[in-house]
This record gives sequence, C-alpha cells and structure tokens, in this order.
Amino acid sequence: MAKIRKNEKREMPALNTSSLPDIIFMLLFFFMTVTSMKEVTYKVQINNPQATELTKMEKKSLIRYVYVGTPTRDLQKQYGAETRIQLDDAFAEVSEIEDYIVNERSAMNESDQGLMTVSIKADKETRMGIISDIKQALRRAYALKISYAATPRTSF
Repeated sequence: MAKIRKNEKREMPALNTSSLPDIIFMLLFFFMTVTSMKEVTYKVQINNPQATELTKMEKKSLIRYVYVGTPTRDLQKQYGAETRIQLDDAFAEVSEIEDYIVNERSAMNESDQGLMTVSIKADKETRMGIISDIKQALRRAYALKISYAATPRTSF
C-alpha cells in the first residue's frame, strides 16, 4: 500500500519551455502574412470620383501615383486649403513632375520602363486646369500611359 506523506514539502517541477520557440515563430509568421505595409502617407484628401467602366491594373509595381487634392486638416494650417500635388511623401509643383517621372523611370528595370503607367488619384472637386497641367508635364516627360483612379458607381 502507498503511504501518503502530507508533511513533506514537494518541489514544483520545472516548466517545460521546449515548445516556446515554435509558438513564437508561429506568431511571427502569422503577423508577417497578415500585416500589410503602407506605401504612402497621404497628405492630401482624396474623394475619388465615381465611374462605370473600370479596369483593374495588373502589375502594381509598374504604376507611379500622382495625388491631387486639398491638404489634410492638420496640414492646412501650414500649406493652406488650396489644391496641392503630392508625389510620394512630399508636396510638389507641376514643374517637378517631369523630374519625378524621369527619376522613377530610371529606377525601373530597362524592360519595364516602357510599361510604366502614371495613375492620377485626384479629388473629385479638383479643377480640370490642374489636371491638364499635370497631363502636359507627363507628356513632356514621355509618360504617355495615364490612368485615373475612381470608385465604382453603384447606381446609374
């Protein structure tokens, strides 16, 4: 028969940590696959116009974006409420678009340079004169493939 010893102090067994690295790597891979990286910090407010005939762009790596709109509320004190152009993470003037396109094209592979598309993401309240100036600057930079960003129209 077994004797029960209540008076003796038992030591707590050591915690088994052999599966801890597996759990950590599982969590790491999970967060790596679920997290998406933000490419550009928007400094302008963009409310895309609606359209009916939309096509999805295939290779996102060949697209360069030009953002047009009024500065965000926190930047309006510094830059005003006038319509501004944003290239990457900085405000720019129309005259700077040519240099931006040339630099972006030269950073691409030589085989992809002819396939580069410039997408204009403009607020629906943006005046057409600014869009025309941007298109003229793109034409001078030989960026002839232009697309406009829009959201699908839900009702006709």
